[in-house]
Amino acid sequence: MDTSDIRKGLKFMVDGQPYSVIDFQFVKPGKGQAFTRVKIRNMATGAVLERTYKSGEKLEPADVEERSLQYIYPEGTDFVFMDPATGEQLTVPGDKIGDDSKWLSDGMSIDVTLFNGLPIGVSMPPHVVLQIVSSEPGVKGDTASGATKPATVSTGATVNVPLFVKEGEWIKIDTTDGKYLERVNR
Repeated sequence: MDTSDIRKGLKFMVDGQPYSVIDFQFVKPGKGQAFTRVKIRNMATGAVLERTYKSGEKLEPADVEERSLQYIYPEGTDFVFMDPATGEQLTVPGDKIGDDSKWLSDGMSIDVTLFNGLPIGVSMPPHVVLQIVSSEPGVKGDTASGATKPATVSTGATVNVPLFVKEGEWIKIDTTDGKYLERVNR
């Protein structure tokens, strides 16, 4: 790969480790050679680096594999996934999923990134649909615009929802910020 291929999300190797581009800036000074300033995250450790690459420098593509796996169950602090095509099971350490584990529900498909056969990260879907298992009824007269109440969903996570949403209903949640998006008919 060439420096002209750099874009957000690009995965390449630096010192034998896979990195993903978080942000980049192409700089063409009035004098001298153009270069690209890149902010990259180590996919295995999460460490963030800033590097500068001169135009025309070559980059080695990351030797990572993306697989769509199905979530089965938690195992202590880890999570077990299954490849629906082969039935092969893979255990992903809890620290690789982090806070996103609160959105995992049985049978959900997740993209898992593997480096040398070991899981180094997961990509959650942009939104999930979960059922509300407990929520206080909205207080009558408390109808200021945008009023919300806490609700617990089937995975145990707590989400602020509008007052009209009731227990037992299905809602769509944004996994990036944990906000309520809409009600869903199921």
